[in-house]
Amino acid sequence: MFALVDCNNFYASCERAFKPALRLRPVVVLSNNDGCIIARSEEAKTLGIQMGTPEFKCRLLLKQHDVAVFSSNYALYGDMSSRVMATLAALAPEIEVYSIDEAFLDMSSFSRFDLPDYARQMRRTVRLHTGIPVCVGIAPTKTLAKIANRLAKKNPHYQGVCVLATAEEIQAALLHTKVEDIWGIGRQWSKLLQAKRIESAADLAAAPAAWVRKHLHVVGARIQAELQGKSCLPMELVRPAKQSICTSRSFGRNVSTLAELQQAVATFASKCAVKLRKEDSLASLLTVFIATSPFDESSDRYWGTRTAALPHPTQDSIAILKAAETILDGIFRDGNVYKKAGVMVSGIVPRASCSTTLSLFAEEAPAANARDAKLMQAMDAINQRYGSGTVRLAAENAESWKPHQERLSPRYSTRLDEIIEVRV
Repeated sequence: MFALVDCNNFYASCERAFKPALRLRPVVVLSNNDGCIIARSEEAKTLGIQMGTPEFKCRLLLKQHDVAVFSSNYALYGDMSSRVMATLAALAPEIEVYSIDEAFLDMSSFSRFDLPDYARQMRRTVRLHTGIPVCVGIAPTKTLAKIANRLAKKNPHYQGVCVLATAEEIQAALLHTKVEDIWGIGRQWSKLLQAKRIESAADLAAAPAAWVRKHLHVVGARIQAELQGKSCLPMELVRPAKQSICTSRSFGRNVSTLAELQQAVATFASKCAVKLRKEDSLASLLTVFIATSPFDESSDRYWGTRTAALPHPTQDSIAILKAAETILDGIFRDGNVYKKAGVMVSGIVPRASCSTTLSLFAEEAPAANARDAKLMQAMDAINQRYGSGTVRLAAENAESWKPHQERLSPRYSTRLDEIIEVRV
């Protein structure tokens, strides 16, 4: 048996955890630069506020209903996620953190337990330890656990807990689940299935296996088997290595000069390098992209991107930054007003498995690489101890590229100077 524990309206719930007065008030959270709505409390959903709606389009509605509006506070959300996962890890022998607000738990050793009662205990424990409400779905496979969790969240009858233990319970859940709501069935596949009158999860489970394998390939065959109660997706206790790492931002102001873009790209390249070192990995490919606003006239729109191979796999901020600046020089067009830029590293391999291959035309001696590696270690150690950005490369200017966050709440759980004060 697998349990899927999913936090309810996670970003909004994080804001409410430190502001009890918001418990019954509609709450929404905005994307970077306070652009679009990316999280809504149940009260906000009831008002008809749609996910992804630009804030300016529903500003009057937000004001009329006294909706609490917050800028994205990722430092707070990340820390609260860690607290939720640490709480769940103590409630089951194995945990797979699936996303910032979801985790699978291995319940195979709980056969002697009353699973619905234990799931309710899990909900109470997480709420007590973190203030975050969760829903729990338990079933014999991960895909069925996803369906159970969806029912627990959407159907008030389940009161936040749904356990699919018998064939009758599973069949009833499949009948009430639309095919487009199945985990792993995307928009294109759902259109194909609906065209063949396969409209529910029960229909897909009962479809001819040969037809499913032919049209949905191996992935579809696994989904069908999981819907039939045959577990094909084991717990992933070790997160797979990342295939690429990207850092990008939409600018809060217009950017038109090469010098400004160089600062932005240098900042993003350095962040990618830091993430590489945290993964203990090296990158061999570098991509830089810059873009004007998608709302500009078609003649003024521009998306410039270029990918280049690095001289050798690296995690060095200086080497990645230099390569990014060279790429930027080649794609920059004078006269455009840019609204977004980004840097992506790919061709990622573990550092331990990568033997050093020197280029025939290498500009630096191997000793310089060892020196730079020690420099990166020193920078990371200082920034970890005294805060991100304490030591940085001169080309960076992180302060200039911070998103607009006019409604940012305090980082209650990670900054001592923003911790809650209790006045007696």
